[in-house]
Amino acid sequence: MLFSVIIPMYNEKANAVNCAVDLTTKLESAAEALSFEYEIIFSDDGSRDGCGDLVRAWTDEAKLNHGNVIVYTAEKNSGKGMAVRLGVMQSRGDYVLFTDCDRAYGCDVIVEMLSEIMSKGSDIVIGSRAIGKDGYNGYTFMRKLASKTYMKALSVVAGFKHSDSQCGIKMFKGDIARRIFPLCQVCGWAFDLEVLMIADKMGCTVSEFPVTIINHGESKVSLLRDSIKMLEDVRKIKKRVKTLKL
Repeated sequence: MLFSVIIPMYNEKANAVNCAVDLTTKLESAAEALSFEYEIIFSDDGSRDGCGDLVRAWTDEAKLNHGNVIVYTAEKNSGKGMAVRLGVMQSRGDYVLFTDCDRAYGCDVIVEMLSEIMSKGSDIVIGSRAIGKDGYNGYTFMRKLASKTYMKALSVVAGFKHSDSQCGIKMFKGDIARRIFPLCQVCGWAFDLEVLMIADKMGCTVSEFPVTIINHGESKVSLLRDSIKMLEDVRKIKKRVKTLKL
């Protein structure tokens, strides 16, 4: 069994090598215990700080027994959605997960979600900060309130019941991921919603898994600006997804 982990990154010089070290350490141990192979795909979204080259240099020296690390670098910056999409389309895994370079949810949860999707048989498992008591640890009251209100608004506009569509860690059966992502067009922050809307139209089974923010990195999202943009994007996505021939 092959497990693919996609790491989108843009100017992540401060995190990239540490991410590679942490992920390979965790996956080498888990692969030994659970008998799987893995690939970690860093999808570099046209970074200007050389983070992709740093990972390549580290990879050249790394001694891995159960997997490998690959870096794909886009010629220009196009957005997180595009970076994830390119990574998924390059993947070969029976299961595919994407998460952020800052390991916001830690590394243990990656193996836990792999076990979850294998045991439950769901097509997709999405992380959720909303269904566990510790999901919003470290959030201020106002940030937690704003986040939950925003998620509720997105769910209403998008028309589905997932509690945390924007959580930055999601797991797919590999064949499902490679069917969904080539149909996607959104390059920005609304890409998660597009993925889940297409999955819903395909009739995919989706389950949620409780996650907790462990590393509070600097957010690249402007709550007001990006919320307005995303709500506009959702309306466009809904209209387009309705016309898809699956």
